[in-house]
Amino acid sequence: MLNLTRADGYQLSTDPARLDLDRVHHWLSTDTYWAMGRDRETVDRAFANSLPFGVYRPGDGVQVAVARLVTDRTTFAWLADVYVDPTERGNGLGTWLAGAVGDHVTGLGVRRLVLATHDAHGVYAKVGFGPLDHPERWMQLDRRAGS
Repeated sequence: MLNLTRADGYQLSTDPARLDLDRVHHWLSTDTYWAMGRDRETVDRAFANSLPFGVYRPGDGVQVAVARLVTDRTTFAWLADVYVDPTERGNGLGTWLAGAVGDHVTGLGVRRLVLATHDAHGVYAKVGFGPLDHPERWMQLDRRAGS
């Protein structure tokens, strides 16, 4: 299990028992373009079957950010559901979270970590993410409604 503390007291943990899934569900289902309306059961199942990363505020320990890593913990990982509470944005938590995820999976031996974003390219670029190599090789089967 990964547990990190920043100099300002924010904590990052992969302990699934620390996740506030009520809060995470609220964030994802009401304030994201990728998971708007996502039901609670889907959030619960997604996090139960992924490696979760939570960020917690100094002092009261309230969860203020989340990310979910879909991975085989060996060769490949997909970073998903990255969210920072609006009241905590601007503190570098998104960059810290993305960097910690990247460092953690690199330590496991994972050599390819991917994500999709509509509007946060700059956050991820700060920790080394860039455009896909050979995007013409990548394909998808997208069965979402309206896709």
